[in-house]
Amino acid sequence: MSTRAAAWLAWSLAGLSVVMFVVSVALYVLVRAAQEAPSSDTLGDLLIYVIFLAFPIVGALIASRRPRNSIGWICLAAGFFWMLNAFMEGGGAYWQAVAPGSLKYLVVIDALSLWMWIPPVGLLGIYLILLFPDGRLPSRRWRPLAWLAGAVLVLASLGITLAPGPLEGHPEVRNPFGLEGHPWIGGATLVIIVLLPVSILASALSLILRYRRSGGEQREQIKWIAFAASFVGLVYLSSLFSELIFAPETLTGTGSTLPLWVEVQRNLLMLAYAGVPVAVGFAVLKYRLYDIDVIINRTLVYGSLTAMLVALYFGSVVLLQGALRSLTGQESQLAVVASTLAIAALFNPLRLRLQGLVDRRFYRRKYDARKTLEAFSARLRDETDLQALNGELTRIVRETMQPSHVSVWLRPDTAPRGSRGPE
Repeated sequence: MSTRAAAWLAWSLAGLSVVMFVVSVALYVLVRAAQEAPSSDTLGDLLIYVIFLAFPIVGALIASRRPRNSIGWICLAAGFFWMLNAFMEGGGAYWQAVAPGSLKYLVVIDALSLWMWIPPVGLLGIYLILLFPDGRLPSRRWRPLAWLAGAVLVLASLGITLAPGPLEGHPEVRNPFGLEGHPWIGGATLVIIVLLPVSILASALSLILRYRRSGGEQREQIKWIAFAASFVGLVYLSSLFSELIFAPETLTGTGSTLPLWVEVQRNLLMLAYAGVPVAVGFAVLKYRLYDIDVIINRTLVYGSLTAMLVALYFGSVVLLQGALRSLTGQESQLAVVASTLAIAALFNPLRLRLQGLVDRRFYRRKYDARKTLEAFSARLRDETDLQALNGELTRIVRETMQPSHVSVWLRPDTAPRGSRGPE
């Protein structure tokens, strides 16, 4: 396929994905207008797909510029399936609102959409990681995993569609596409689905091995996707544990309304998912490729700084309010004011200490190079011997930049001795 044809196909699929999403939003708006007591979370659930619009857009951008790299087409296909799922959900909700008695067609739509979560999860969780960043397998030894993953995706999708039994979301209705004479399909499908996370873990192992064997540009590419995936995992685990400890009713669905901080955490998690296609785009297109070290550095510094300052702020507010309550017998805003001033005073010193700690622990070469250059600059102010400066400068360049060859050339003074400049 030529580059022009690939670009046309990629942007056509991305445009179709955007159109399906826009139509889905319009259908949900019509549903809310037709309901006497509209649900507050119907449109909110659909707007989650806004985050996943990044996948078809980034995929089209990569596929149009690197048509031979399968990473772009994987992102494009995953985004297309997500938008198709949103479109079918919106269509089903609209059909139920305008024709509540036509349960037959709604059941068919729901039965056809049950399997649509399998392809995007498999494409992104297995093939994106396995083929990253050049669209090729790390070696021939990973071909069995690629074929096994493909078989798992196909069989799991078919099994979910053809399994007999009550339809999800309609317990009183049997699956219209289920093969009633073959009840073993449901059990076999569960076994096949278990292989999905196993394949994902194996793909993650292949990326780790590729990172250890790579160097230079490819290592920087892998850093982008590793950083995005690690950020998603960290935000997900922190959200899960905080809800489990402080608001377990939000996980079981018994809570009437979600606390504000739970909503903030969940929105942050959705934004973190959007970072995955963005990181893939930067890595594959090699745009600002080597900025990943700066991003990781700043994330470590400001992430830990934010966590420490938040914990210190709320801890000091609680302690000061308790102390003031014991003295005055009533609540006081002095604790909030004092804690705010303390945080403002501690921000910059704590940031500098954390920056030095991160540089020493994760960027040792950069930290040593900066310290070495600072020491050389201090010595340069007091040194007048050119020969000593020549040797010292050569040593500093070798230690900090590690080039294959170093030479220093001093331009001779071309002005004749005794000559004077213009008056």
